[in-house]
Amino acid sequence: MALILGLESSCDDSAVALVTSDRRILAQRVVGQNQAHAPFGGVVPEIAARAHVEVLPGLVREVLDEAGVALGEVDAIAATAGPGLIGGVMVGLLTAKGLALAANKPLVAVNHLEGHALSPRLVDPDLGFPFLLLLASGGHCQLLEVRGVGDYRRLATTIDDAAGEAFDKAAKLLGLPYPGGPAIEALARDGDAKAVPLPRPLVGSPEPHFSFAGLKSAVQRAVAAGTHRPADIAASFQQAVIDCFVDRTRRALAVSDAPTLVVAGGVAANSAVRAALQGLAQEQGRGFSVPPGWLCTDNAAMIAWAGAERFAAGLVDGLDAPARARWPLDEGAEAVRGAGVKA
Repeated sequence: MALILGLESSCDDSAVALVTSDRRILAQRVVGQNQAHAPFGGVVPEIAARAHVEVLPGLVREVLDEAGVALGEVDAIAATAGPGLIGGVMVGLLTAKGLALAANKPLVAVNHLEGHALSPRLVDPDLGFPFLLLLASGGHCQLLEVRGVGDYRRLATTIDDAAGEAFDKAAKLLGLPYPGGPAIEALARDGDAKAVPLPRPLVGSPEPHFSFAGLKSAVQRAVAAGTHRPADIAASFQQAVIDCFVDRTRRALAVSDAPTLVVAGGVAANSAVRAALQGLAQEQGRGFSVPPGWLCTDNAAMIAWAGAERFAAGLVDGLDAPARARWPLDEGAEAVRGAGVKA
């Protein structure tokens, strides 16, 4: 059994966790920054990086103390090395490097997206490779075949906005607080999902790629018109995203023989999204797996678990491992026309 200390700081959550290779979370801490960023309607990178500097060392101490584990008893130190806001990524990675150097332990530089991709395996021991992953978060929206640790084939990506980004922007247009995803979901419960005619970008197109910029613009026009209840706009927007997810994922399932559909990333915490995609998996005769809500949003348990999987495979890194603002899981994937750097 290996004991992995994980650190996560890619955006606005500072997180530390201690996880074992037999899927036990011995201790974890997450400190968010919603209050600091709320006046700006989104994450301010400089504020986020400074906050990580202030809290990460204390979180490491708290996690080790709660678990009753000394740093020297840890088998490896894992940290997010990208992608993400580069200032925050650097803070977490440099902290992990210092700990690894001080304790003479291996460093595992984890791709944040791989943390999301492997997170279902932390709580679902029966989930084996390969599986088809819909990864939907604030910065990414992709469909990938997960063939094994470090082995990914990208089938689709967003050509503009990510789904989580669209949720945040739609919420801001509706005057809802940051983060927008939970606020939209809560407001949508009181709305009529058929009340506002909104587009479903790329639905029906042969490639399974995503696009949410046009949907976001349509929400802006609906809000400006002033003729619809905010709850109806929220419900209609959420349903449009769900319809895009279902159609695009169905296209990907048609070209993948992976036996299980997995949904991960912050948007996977949305209960309506989870229910719709579970229904799709059942319709297609595939298994379905999604982590609990707390494991969908940014956290260090998923980074520690990805570190455990990589450590077991002998995939460790030197202290010169770079921090990366962008780091695709499938680095050999062809560029998608219009997707730019988000591909």
